[in-house]
Amino acid sequence: MSDGGEGLLPVLGGVPHTTLVTGPLGARVEAEWRMLDPKFGNEPQTAVVEMSRAAGRALLPRPRHDDPVRATTAGVGQLLLAARAAGARRIVIGCGGSATTDGGLGAFEAVGSPAALRGIELVVACDVTTRFNDAAAVFGPQKGATAAQVVELSQRLVEVAARYRDETGVDVTAIPGGGAAGGLAGGLAALGARIEPGFDFVAGLVGLRERLHRADLAVTGEGHLDPPSFHGKVPGGVLELARARGAHGMRLPVVCICGGADASVLAAPPPGLDVVSLTARFGRTRARAETAALISLVTAEALTRFCP
Repeated sequence: MSDGGEGLLPVLGGVPHTTLVTGPLGARVEAEWRMLDPKFGNEPQTAVVEMSRAAGRALLPRPRHDDPVRATTAGVGQLLLAARAAGARRIVIGCGGSATTDGGLGAFEAVGSPAALRGIELVVACDVTTRFNDAAAVFGPQKGATAAQVVELSQRLVEVAARYRDETGVDVTAIPGGGAAGGLAGGLAALGARIEPGFDFVAGLVGLRERLHRADLAVTGEGHLDPPSFHGKVPGGVLELARARGAHGMRLPVVCICGGADASVLAAPPPGLDVVSLTARFGRTRARAETAALISLVTAEALTRFCP
């Protein structure tokens, strides 16, 4: 599963494409995107883009002090144009792992105007409700922004929002989630996109509700499990759907395997959720070096326990 962040492409599958685009600091990067398989039952031809493939933190191997200010989403806009050229009539954009706080201006300018994507349904899948003008204050420090840079970026977002309002008539500051990926979601909204809760949208595409109705056990995961993991993110979404299934039959057990977890969550996980922290159980070194093998081990144990 995915809530719209990194990992969206392998979750949805489809035919891989790569496009040479502008990376977050200007250097060209090969960015993968997908054209979905008809098995999802989608009416329009659907492309899937992860913004992190063109403007993600992982593309900055040696972060510098000015990266938070310089980083651009231009490559994301170029991916949208590539998907349009390939025949996409719907484009799903996953917002997560961004290096940017440009309010999506790079992507907006790369596309040119909403008219360039007229007739194409744009869907932004994200896991936050942060407002556009708050993006720098909320996410800037995570991207290495200093206090002074947060102030600079916040002012720039105000100016970008005014430009969008003048050029498109869209007030991106009023849209919940417009601040996702450093305001990229708002910039895409100015191009005509709608912002959807990522977990719900992806769950619908992959038929998760129906799969859980047939299941004996649900296994989910998270890098670090903390209270926000249960609000708009995958562990909370899976648990909620499992509880809904319980209203019509036996309770579906849910196991969340995580790299680490807050002590409060380990001590008192939400009802119906078993939490296994690989770090707490096996130690940090093994958790990092043997992640896949340990996940397999814990899953096998859960199957023995819940599905004898």
